[in-house]
Amino acid sequence: MIRHRIGSEKKGAGRKTALERQPQLLVNFLALLAEFTAGDPMREGVLWTNLSRCEISRRLREMGTPASRLTVRKLLKQQGLGQRKARKKKSMGAHPDRNAQFENIARLKAEYLTAGDPVISIDTKKKELIGDFAREGHTHTQIPVETLDHDFPSASQGKLIPHGIYDVARNEGTMHLNMSHDTSELCCDSIARWWQQHGQHHYPNARRVLILCDGGGSNAANRHVFKEALQALADGLGLAIRIAHYPPYCSKHNPIEHRLFPHITRACQGVVFHTVDIAKQLMAKAKTSTGLKVTVDILTTVYEIGKKCAADFIENMRIVFDEHLPRWNYRAIPQTN
Repeated sequence: MIRHRIGSEKKGAGRKTALERQPQLLVNFLALLAEFTAGDPMREGVLWTNLSRCEISRRLREMGTPASRLTVRKLLKQQGLGQRKARKKKSMGAHPDRNAQFENIARLKAEYLTAGDPVISIDTKKKELIGDFAREGHTHTQIPVETLDHDFPSASQGKLIPHGIYDVARNEGTMHLNMSHDTSELCCDSIARWWQQHGQHHYPNARRVLILCDGGGSNAANRHVFKEALQALADGLGLAIRIAHYPPYCSKHNPIEHRLFPHITRACQGVVFHTVDIAKQLMAKAKTSTGLKVTVDILTTVYEIGKKCAADFIENMRIVFDEHLPRWNYRAIPQTN
């Protein structure tokens, strides 16, 4: 309940509050709140209103009890209504082998890290339109920034596809930007570029790499075209590539999702991506107090969608599946091994 002073004021005690001057204000506010407040049927007492403070102030004025935005804010706070953002915390489901795969990933990570072999986490970040389009967030500018009022892809220069790689041991991120399509070939080219520019220098004695990824998109667990591209990658790099997929509904546990991508988002917030170079410059500035370093490169290859694996790939596939949870755990062994 809202508490306010009752009774006479001493002379010189200061200006009365809006509630004291307008006894009807609280009644009108609660009536307005009741009309425009929704509740959570699963949790008693969880409420929210879709009215802004300005809108509430305007409606109260129309009801004959004017109140400033500051007064409205106090009233909302007293009713337990704060400004909050919905958080993505609820899992859509739980696979029966979820815990078993998490234990398996933890074991593999420990094994590779202890041996000094690379462990990388990969994923494609949210795609962005290149052009005069508004982006979420605020930034400091000398003049107001105006953008198109509709985000029509036809008005853009193309769609930016940011593929990320996070080196778990070194706390280093690599972003590869492309303007064509998010395909398995792009994913594997991104890994190859990371190895050529960073991996082989940091892990000169490594003959294997562990890759952590979710189970969908360009690195989907059920896509033979990904496994074909992965085999070609292993042959080209001379590395044994082990894949460990996170179970369904668990992609948020992939290290790249909370150790790299949020910092990339923060570094780019509010800035219009007029060109790919602007996105590259901003992403490269992402850093944290714990020493995160980020490098960004552009992949100019045009990737085609709808490709299928070779007719004889499945019959002659050299991918080695684990006995334990084989759909999520397998290796591409280079032909030279």
